[in-house]
Amino acid sequence: MSEQPVVVLVHGAFAESASWSRVIQRLHSNRLTAVAVANPLRSVEGDAAYVRDVIAGIGRPVVLVGHSYGGIVISQAAAGNQAVRALVYVAAFAPEPGESALLLSGKFEGSSLGEALVAYPVASGGNEFRIADDKFHHQFCADLDADEAALMAATQRPVTEKALTDGLTASAPGWRTTPSWFVHGERDLNIPAAALRFMAERAGSRGTREVAGASHAIAASQPDAVAAAILDAAGHVRG
Repeated sequence: MSEQPVVVLVHGAFAESASWSRVIQRLHSNRLTAVAVANPLRSVEGDAAYVRDVIAGIGRPVVLVGHSYGGIVISQAAAGNQAVRALVYVAAFAPEPGESALLLSGKFEGSSLGEALVAYPVASGGNEFRIADDKFHHQFCADLDADEAALMAATQRPVTEKALTDGLTASAPGWRTTPSWFVHGERDLNIPAAALRFMAERAGSRGTREVAGASHAIAASQPDAVAAAILDAAGHVRG
């Protein structure tokens, strides 16, 4: 039997580390240790470097999990990283070199994210984006109740324009050499389900779950499905 892996969870844009809470509860019930990373959401290379630091500090095999933009971050962070034994993409981008979140989200019709965003300049240069409070529920988490959606809107982490337009710089994304699993919602309004299916197939997914009626915030609304994908990946690592 291999060493028990640690699950490292990387949130995406407009979310935060507590968005994994229900998934973490289920992982703990299955005796898996989980760490939810506070993704800076500033740039692909910078965010991935931070995730690599977290992985190095853990010092054990890792199942690396990314949501949304976090999928690009884990693809970069896992490249050439021997500690990462499996990847799980949760309504997440799985890019080829040079592909960005913006490019991939527009590859197929169906995303309404652009109309929901509020942009403003930041001192470091350029703009950052957040989802407008009055559009957050419908856009991000339509399958959660209004009170929870309002709380998620208030705690969302904005993302820079640079992060969304940065292409993957790794010559071989993590999914090309590391076994990967995918789970997403059928009614995702941020990343169209057609795009998510395309990326899962392209990456040679070991197992893909598409949850009927589920939104982009699938870790909060469908934690059983997300935890099941992670448990499949962890089971592969344990052997």
